[in-house]
Amino acid sequence: MVTYLSKFGIEAFVGPKKKYSTDANLAGLSHEAEDLESVQTPMTIVDPEMGVWPKDAPDAEELVELTFDGARCVAVNGKRLSPLEVISLANTIGGRNGLGISHALENRIIGTKSRGVYEAPGMELLGRALEYLYQAVLDRRAAALFAHLSSLVSNQIYDGRWFDPATVAARKAIDELTKTASGVVKVGCYKGNIHFHSLSDVAASLYNEADSSMEASDGLNPVSSQGYAEIQAVEARSLALAGQIAK
Repeated sequence: MVTYLSKFGIEAFVGPKKKYSTDANLAGLSHEAEDLESVQTPMTIVDPEMGVWPKDAPDAEELVELTFDGARCVAVNGKRLSPLEVISLANTIGGRNGLGISHALENRIIGTKSRGVYEAPGMELLGRALEYLYQAVLDRRAAALFAHLSSLVSNQIYDGRWFDPATVAARKAIDELTKTASGVVKVGCYKGNIHFHSLSDVAASLYNEADSSMEASDGLNPVSSQGYAEIQAVEARSLALAGQIAK
């Protein structure tokens, strides 16, 4: 490939000889082929390019504050940034803390499997923080629908179908579901792990400490659960009487 490109005056950097190939973009890297094609080869033969292995990350937890507006990160540690600056900084922070290195036997569209070792430190950091925010603002049904739509869109992207009607419709639905996902998420990064620290300024949060408390009854009256449990039991009893529940 390098020789071919050179015929057209295009200089390509080969890099050091490795026992696998690497493809890269702003969101992450994929390491595949050659020695990695054998499942007897450990993923640790890969030399991370966007960060470090968790064992080589600092021994101290790094706190990171991420501000989201409509499910989009707009500031890191209180500083307003462009989308490009956000992902670039998230890659740097996540990378030095050993985040986002994974292994997979991937299901390819042609019906075979391929093996890869992946790096996506910034996506891991932003995605996990956003997940904590979604937990606060999405109700049970919205969360289930969001998970389904996310899976659909990811599969469509993998198949190169970004502009398909199904993808467009799903993306619009996701925008509607997540438009209230605004707030500040603080997490701690430590040796490949992300620890939740706090949520603040989440105006659309559905979490009510009084209702959720297992120590007090200042909100929802626990006695109210009795009638709900009895109603839920009606169908279960009917199924049992009809012999549809295995003993």
